[in-house]
Amino acid sequence: MPKIPGHALIARIFDRVLPTAPDFFGMLGEQSAQVAHTVGKLVDFMQTASPDADVAIHADEHRADDIKIANIRILNEAFATPIDREDIYRAITNLDEIVNYCKDTVNEMDALGVKPDRFMLEMAEFLLHGALALRDGYGKLGSSTGDAAQDAEVARKAVRNIDRIYRVALAELFHGDNYIQMFKKREIYRHLTNAAERMAHCASTLHDIVVKMI
Repeated sequence: MPKIPGHALIARIFDRVLPTAPDFFGMLGEQSAQVAHTVGKLVDFMQTASPDADVAIHADEHRADDIKIANIRILNEAFATPIDREDIYRAITNLDEIVNYCKDTVNEMDALGVKPDRFMLEMAEFLLHGALALRDGYGKLGSSTGDAAQDAEVARKAVRNIDRIYRVALAELFHGDNYIQMFKKREIYRHLTNAAERMAHCASTLHDIVVKMI
């Protein structure tokens, strides 16, 4: 049996006792980029009501599920993490929920026969603005960590704009007398604000991670 050099033997022992932590920052960066891609497809759908955009969102949702499941498995099996496990878990699950609400939005629009209106488009556009900020922020962890706090604030501002549009949309919606259409559209507006709420959670988690790391 060939003799193993001393430094190589020590490295093997350390790998067994203290295995290298997975690249959680890279994982969160990949997942947040996938979220931004899906929200971009939602904007496309709100602009065109195209069946192709609908299909793309559902395909993205399956891809996002695969990423979430893989990330949670890696988290559960990891011996050590560079940041709190709870923060990583919160980020993984809330990022995935944004994608789920994008899918729920188009599903219910199809089921209820609701066409996109300007309020839905504006909310989707701000949702994309926030998702891009989360992508940038999570992508900076481990390299330009301190700068990620500003991205978290950009995402929060996008959420506040969505809430503002939602209130305006409701006020205008309930001026009419087509009550069935009112309640159908209100459901769609709510899905979009639910996505925004999850975005707010993602931004808060990102900010918490930054504070703990710097």
